[in-house]
Amino acid sequence: MSIITLLTDFGTKDAYAGIMKGVILSVNPSAVIVDITHHIDPQNVIQAAYIIKSSYRYFPEGTVHVMVVDPGVGSDRAIVVLEMVGHIFLAPDNGILTLLMDEGKISSIVRVENTRYFLESMSQTFHGRDIFAPVGAHLCRGMDIKKLGSPLDRQNLVHLQIRKPYISNNNQLVGTVVSFDRFGNCISNIDVNYIKKFSEIDSGRMLEIKIGKTTIAGLSLSYVDTTFRSPLAIIGSFGYLEIALNKGNAKRYLGIEKGDTITLNLKPT
Repeated sequence: MSIITLLTDFGTKDAYAGIMKGVILSVNPSAVIVDITHHIDPQNVIQAAYIIKSSYRYFPEGTVHVMVVDPGVGSDRAIVVLEMVGHIFLAPDNGILTLLMDEGKISSIVRVENTRYFLESMSQTFHGRDIFAPVGAHLCRGMDIKKLGSPLDRQNLVHLQIRKPYISNNNQLVGTVVSFDRFGNCISNIDVNYIKKFSEIDSGRMLEIKIGKTTIAGLSLSYVDTTFRSPLAIIGSFGYLEIALNKGNAKRYLGIEKGDTITLNLKPT
Protein backbone atom coordinates (compact mmCIF):
# COMPACT_ATOMS: atom_id res chain seq x y z
CA MET A 1 0.00 0.00 0.00
CA SER A 2 1.37 3.45 -0.96
CA ILE A 3 0.10 6.17 1.36
CA ILE A 4 0.53 9.88 0.77
CA THR A 5 -0.75 12.54 3.15
CA LEU A 6 -1.53 16.16 2.34
CA LEU A 7 -1.21 19.10 4.69
CA THR A 8 -1.94 22.52 3.15
CA ASP A 9 -3.45 25.94 3.76
CA PHE A 10 -5.56 25.67 0.59
CA GLY A 11 -8.91 25.13 2.30
CA THR A 12 -11.59 23.10 0.56
CA LYS A 13 -13.60 25.86 -1.13
CA ASP A 14 -11.23 26.16 -4.09
CA ALA A 15 -10.04 23.46 -6.47
CA TYR A 16 -6.38 23.42 -5.38
CA ALA A 17 -6.44 20.37 -3.08
CA GLY A 18 -8.58 18.36 -5.49
CA ILE A 19 -6.29 19.12 -8.42
CA MET A 20 -3.27 17.97 -6.41
CA LYS A 21 -5.03 14.65 -5.82
CA GLY A 22 -5.75 14.35 -9.54
CA VAL A 23 -2.06 14.77 -10.36
CA ILE A 24 -1.06 12.25 -7.70
CA LEU A 25 -3.47 9.64 -9.07
CA SER A 26 -2.34 10.30 -12.65
CA VAL A 27 1.21 9.37 -11.64
CA ASN A 28 0.31 6.66 -9.14
CA PRO A 29 -3.27 5.35 -9.53
CA SER A 30 -2.84 3.02 -6.57
CA ALA A 31 -1.95 5.81 -4.13
CA VAL A 32 -3.99 6.08 -0.95
CA ILE A 33 -4.40 9.80 -0.31
CA VAL A 34 -5.13 11.00 3.22
CA ASP A 35 -5.94 14.61 4.05
CA ILE A 36 -4.34 15.56 7.35
CA THR A 37 -5.85 19.01 6.90
CA HIS A 38 -6.25 21.72 4.28
CA HIS A 39 -7.23 24.29 6.91
CA ILE A 40 -3.89 25.52 8.19
CA ASP A 41 -4.31 29.26 8.61
CA PRO A 42 -3.05 30.96 5.43
CA GLN A 43 0.75 31.01 5.33
CA ASN A 44 1.04 29.89 8.98
CA VAL A 45 4.20 27.81 8.75
CA ILE A 46 4.54 27.42 12.53
CA GLN A 47 1.04 25.99 12.89
CA ALA A 48 1.81 23.53 10.10
CA ALA A 49 5.06 22.55 11.85
CA TYR A 50 3.14 21.61 15.00
CA ILE A 51 0.46 19.70 13.08
CA ILE A 52 2.87 17.52 11.10
CA LYS A 53 4.94 16.77 14.19
CA SER A 54 1.79 15.68 16.05
CA SER A 55 0.31 13.70 13.15
CA TYR A 56 2.91 11.75 11.22
CA ARG A 57 3.53 9.08 13.88
CA TYR A 58 -0.02 7.74 13.47
CA PHE A 59 0.73 6.59 9.91
CA PRO A 60 2.66 3.46 8.95
CA GLU A 61 6.30 3.58 7.99
CA GLY A 62 6.78 4.30 4.30
CA THR A 63 4.15 7.03 4.27
CA VAL A 64 4.98 10.12 2.22
CA HIS A 65 3.89 13.40 3.83
CA VAL A 66 3.42 16.33 1.44
CA MET A 67 3.23 19.78 3.02
CA VAL A 68 2.28 22.82 0.98
CA VAL A 69 2.17 25.86 3.23
CA ASP A 70 4.33 27.93 0.99
CA PRO A 71 4.22 31.74 1.15
CA GLY A 72 7.49 31.82 -0.85
CA VAL A 73 6.11 29.91 -3.85
CA GLY A 74 7.78 31.07 -7.06
CA SER A 75 10.79 32.51 -5.23
CA ASP A 76 14.25 30.99 -4.91
CA ARG A 77 13.29 29.04 -1.77
CA ALA A 78 14.24 25.38 -2.04
CA ILE A 79 11.98 22.33 -1.98
CA VAL A 80 13.37 19.47 0.09
CA VAL A 81 12.74 15.84 0.94
CA LEU A 82 13.58 14.65 4.44
CA GLU A 83 13.64 10.98 5.43
CA MET A 84 13.16 10.21 9.10
CA VAL A 85 12.12 7.14 11.16
CA GLY A 86 10.78 5.40 8.07
CA HIS A 87 8.70 8.38 6.90
CA ILE A 88 9.32 10.74 3.98
CA PHE A 89 8.51 14.46 4.22
CA LEU A 90 8.27 16.69 1.13
CA ALA A 91 8.08 20.40 1.89
CA PRO A 92 9.26 23.89 1.02
CA ASP A 93 12.41 24.90 2.86
CA ASN A 94 10.73 27.63 4.91
CA GLY A 95 10.97 26.24 8.43
CA ILE A 96 7.98 23.93 8.28
CA LEU A 97 10.33 21.03 9.11
CA THR A 98 11.80 22.73 12.19
CA LEU A 99 10.06 20.66 14.87
CA LEU A 100 10.75 17.42 13.01
CA MET A 101 14.44 18.28 12.74
CA ASP A 102 14.48 19.04 16.46
CA GLU A 103 13.65 15.38 17.09
CA GLY A 104 17.11 14.58 15.72
CA LYS A 105 16.26 11.30 13.94
CA ILE A 106 16.94 12.33 10.34
CA SER A 107 18.30 9.72 7.92
CA SER A 108 18.82 11.92 4.86
CA ILE A 109 17.83 15.22 3.24
CA VAL A 110 17.79 16.00 -0.48
CA ARG A 111 17.09 19.19 -2.42
CA VAL A 112 14.43 18.60 -5.08
CA GLU A 113 16.05 19.64 -8.38
CA ASN A 114 15.33 16.93 -10.97
CA THR A 115 12.66 18.43 -13.23
CA ARG A 116 12.06 15.01 -14.79
CA TYR A 117 9.60 14.37 -11.96
CA PHE A 118 7.75 17.72 -12.29
CA LEU A 119 4.80 18.43 -14.55
CA GLU A 120 5.86 19.60 -18.00
CA SER A 121 3.92 22.85 -17.78
CA MET A 122 5.03 24.89 -14.76
CA SER A 123 3.26 27.70 -12.95
CA GLN A 124 5.04 30.17 -10.68
CA THR A 125 2.12 30.17 -8.24
CA PHE A 126 0.97 26.53 -7.97
CA HIS A 127 3.94 24.34 -7.12
CA GLY A 128 1.54 22.16 -5.14
CA ARG A 129 0.18 20.90 -8.44
CA ASP A 130 3.31 21.13 -10.59
CA ILE A 131 6.04 19.89 -8.22
CA PHE A 132 4.80 18.62 -4.86
CA ALA A 133 2.00 16.41 -6.20
CA PRO A 134 3.96 14.58 -8.94
CA VAL A 135 7.13 14.28 -6.84
CA GLY A 136 5.11 12.98 -3.89
CA ALA A 137 3.39 10.46 -6.15
CA HIS A 138 6.72 9.14 -7.44
CA LEU A 139 8.03 8.90 -3.88
CA CYS A 140 5.07 6.86 -2.71
CA ARG A 141 5.75 4.45 -5.58
CA GLY A 142 9.04 3.73 -3.85
CA MET A 143 11.42 6.00 -5.76
CA ASP A 144 14.77 6.59 -4.04
CA ILE A 145 14.91 10.19 -2.84
CA LYS A 146 18.49 10.46 -4.15
CA LYS A 147 17.09 10.61 -7.69
CA LEU A 148 15.54 14.00 -6.90
CA GLY A 149 18.73 15.98 -6.38
CA SER A 150 21.77 16.64 -4.29
CA PRO A 151 22.06 15.84 -0.58
CA LEU A 152 21.78 18.60 2.02
CA ASP A 153 23.01 18.98 5.56
CA ARG A 154 20.36 19.87 8.11
CA GLN A 155 22.40 22.96 8.98
CA ASN A 156 21.62 24.33 5.52
CA LEU A 157 17.84 24.21 5.99
CA VAL A 158 15.74 27.08 7.30
CA HIS A 159 15.24 26.62 11.02
CA LEU A 160 12.59 28.81 12.67
CA GLN A 161 13.10 30.18 16.15
CA ILE A 162 9.84 28.72 17.45
CA ARG A 163 8.98 29.88 20.95
CA LYS A 164 9.28 27.08 23.48
CA PRO A 165 7.98 26.92 27.05
CA TYR A 166 10.36 28.20 29.70
CA ILE A 167 10.64 28.73 33.46
CA SER A 168 10.41 32.42 34.34
CA ASN A 169 12.28 34.28 37.08
CA ASN A 170 9.11 33.86 39.17
CA ASN A 171 9.31 30.06 38.83
CA GLN A 172 6.34 29.93 36.48
CA LEU A 173 6.11 27.66 33.45
CA VAL A 174 5.35 30.02 30.57
CA GLY A 175 3.96 28.96 27.20
CA THR A 176 1.85 30.35 24.40
CA VAL A 177 -1.26 29.54 22.35
CA VAL A 178 -0.28 28.20 18.92
CA SER A 179 -3.58 27.08 17.36
CA PHE A 180 -7.30 26.38 17.78
CA ASP A 181 -9.42 23.45 16.71
CA ARG A 182 -12.92 23.82 15.22
CA PHE A 183 -14.45 23.48 18.71
CA GLY A 184 -12.65 26.60 19.89
CA ASN A 185 -10.23 24.68 22.11
CA CYS A 186 -7.00 26.67 22.51
CA ILE A 187 -3.93 24.52 21.95
CA SER A 188 -0.65 25.59 23.57
CA ASN A 189 2.97 24.72 22.98
CA ILE A 190 3.25 23.20 26.47
CA ASP A 191 3.35 19.43 26.20
CA VAL A 192 2.75 16.91 28.94
CA ASN A 193 6.47 16.35 29.53
CA TYR A 194 7.02 20.01 30.36
CA ILE A 195 4.13 19.85 32.83
CA LYS A 196 5.43 16.66 34.48
CA LYS A 197 8.88 18.15 34.99
CA PHE A 198 7.43 21.41 36.29
CA SER A 199 5.11 19.63 38.73
CA GLU A 200 8.03 17.63 40.10
CA ILE A 201 9.50 20.89 41.45
CA ASP A 202 7.00 20.61 44.31
CA SER A 203 4.67 17.63 43.98
CA GLY A 204 2.72 18.71 47.05
CA ARG A 205 1.30 21.78 45.35
CA MET A 206 -1.63 22.19 42.97
CA LEU A 207 -1.15 23.28 39.39
CA GLU A 208 -2.77 26.60 38.53
CA ILE A 209 -3.18 27.73 34.93
CA LYS A 210 -3.65 31.36 33.94
CA ILE A 211 -4.51 32.88 30.58
CA GLY A 212 -5.57 36.52 30.36
CA LYS A 213 -7.95 37.20 33.25
CA THR A 214 -8.90 33.53 33.60
CA THR A 215 -7.44 31.26 36.30
CA ILE A 216 -8.02 27.50 36.26
CA ALA A 217 -7.22 25.20 39.18
CA GLY A 218 -5.70 21.87 38.14
CA LEU A 219 -6.06 19.72 35.04
CA SER A 220 -9.30 18.06 33.97
CA LEU A 221 -9.57 14.53 32.62
CA SER A 222 -12.43 15.30 30.23
CA TYR A 223 -14.14 18.28 28.62
CA VAL A 224 -17.15 17.92 30.95
CA ASP A 225 -15.24 17.84 34.24
CA THR A 226 -16.44 21.36 35.04
CA THR A 227 -19.87 22.94 35.17
CA PHE A 228 -21.63 24.06 31.98
CA ARG A 229 -19.77 26.83 30.12
CA SER A 230 -16.90 26.82 32.63
CA PRO A 231 -13.27 26.96 31.45
CA LEU A 232 -10.93 24.04 32.01
CA ALA A 233 -7.39 22.95 31.25
CA ILE A 234 -6.74 19.52 29.79
CA ILE A 235 -4.02 17.53 28.04
CA GLY A 236 -5.39 17.04 24.53
CA SER A 237 -5.04 14.02 22.28
CA PHE A 238 -1.74 15.25 20.81
CA GLY A 239 -0.21 15.65 24.28
CA TYR A 240 -0.39 19.45 24.51
CA LEU A 241 -2.09 21.59 27.16
CA GLU A 242 -5.42 22.96 25.96
CA ILE A 243 -7.75 25.60 27.35
CA ALA A 244 -11.33 24.56 26.70
CA LEU A 245 -14.89 25.39 27.70
CA ASN A 246 -17.44 22.81 28.83
CA LYS A 247 -19.86 22.64 25.87
CA GLY A 248 -18.66 25.95 24.54
CA ASN A 249 -16.03 27.78 22.50
CA ALA A 250 -13.11 28.86 24.72
CA LYS A 251 -11.51 31.01 22.03
CA ARG A 252 -14.63 33.12 21.57
CA TYR A 253 -15.91 33.07 25.17
CA LEU A 254 -12.56 33.94 26.78
CA GLY A 255 -11.29 36.16 23.97
CA ILE A 256 -8.14 34.10 23.44
CA GLU A 257 -5.88 34.78 20.44
CA LYS A 258 -2.83 33.05 18.98
CA GLY A 259 0.31 34.12 20.76
CA ASP A 260 -1.47 34.73 24.07
CA THR A 261 0.62 33.76 27.08
CA ILE A 262 -0.27 30.84 29.36
CA THR A 263 1.40 30.63 32.76
CA LEU A 264 1.45 27.68 35.13
CA ASN A 265 2.05 28.11 38.85
CA LEU A 266 2.33 25.70 41.74
CA LYS A 267 -0.01 26.76 44.56
CA PRO A 268 -0.35 25.34 48.10
CA THR A 269 -3.14 22.77 48.35
